[in-house]
Amino acid sequence: MNAPSKHTVFSIGACWPGAKAAQRQASRQPTPQASAEFSILLVPGFSQLCLSSMVEPLRLANALAGTELFRWKLVSLDGLSVASASGISIEVSGSFAEAARALPFEPQAAVAICAGEGVEQHGSLELRASLRRLAKAQLPVYALGTATWLLADAGLLSDIRCTIHWSKMAALSETFYDLAIDDALFVRDGQIVTCAGELAAFDLAIDIVQERCGTELARSICQHVTADRWRDGTACQSVPPGLRYGSTGKKLLRIIQLMEKHIEEPLSLEEISERVSLSRRQIERLFERHLATTPWQHYLGLRLAKARQLIELTSMPIMDITVACGFVSSSHFSKSFRDHFQVLPSKLRTAAA
Repeated sequence: MNAPSKHTVFSIGACWPGAKAAQRQASRQPTPQASAEFSILLVPGFSQLCLSSMVEPLRLANALAGTELFRWKLVSLDGLSVASASGISIEVSGSFAEAARALPFEPQAAVAICAGEGVEQHGSLELRASLRRLAKAQLPVYALGTATWLLADAGLLSDIRCTIHWSKMAALSETFYDLAIDDALFVRDGQIVTCAGELAAFDLAIDIVQERCGTELARSICQHVTADRWRDGTACQSVPPGLRYGSTGKKLLRIIQLMEKHIEEPLSLEEISERVSLSRRQIERLFERHLATTPWQHYLGLRLAKARQLIELTSMPIMDITVACGFVSSSHFSKSFRDHFQVLPSKLRTAAA
């Protein structure tokens, strides 16, 4: 059900002592020798859903196992309480800088960063230095929601595959060049684990429990929260849930993934047909039956959605956005954008500013 990501070069507990032995014993439900301890940095504007989705499965793992398998503490950038996106403030036990100085000397330690709206405003020299120190010490670092932005800002994603919440994907790719960004729920690469956040944090947490403590405990947690399954990290964020399973859905998923990877230089339907070994008419029927639209309309919607993200979340000139989203002229782009969103790109930029 939950095969490792094809990009995985490290297991979630690989930086913890005894992790390799635990992996070999996974089928026999391994019991860790010591509690795994997470220091969770809450960045202002974080999602409470994301935080709960990460922490609650760990709490239930402790409760159902009858022992403390996981521990966690909440920290903030300044050591003061942090307001979530919903306006509810959360108390913390200290500052991230203080925690970061002690973490390399603590066994079984890991860091999770939970960020949400306005993440671009929270990069700082101190935060970059702390993150680089942790990376140099080879501690596992988990970026949840939009926290991938902070890792990119600290220069930690060179030659690293990563993901981020879909709402920031376009802005991240245009702000930090040459990042290998996957449209995935979560991606592991080295000691860096990036996650789309929200409910994807639940899938990641269950995956951590499964690898560290075994499949039966992971299934028990899902049963307790009335979830029939947890999703594989490679599942796409942007694909309608009904297409994730079944042979027909997989065919359509391959086509959509091709479209998403070729936004700047759109493929023709004939080119897509050749790559997926389906006729043009078969592709048209798939879109009509499952998405009630045509392939071209869906493709155009993907390109315009990326354009809107770039207009609202970056300072890129409209002309550059036109090119980045595969339009041959600014007039064609403006007309298509207005028809789709009922507002001109220039007016949306003014409103966003």
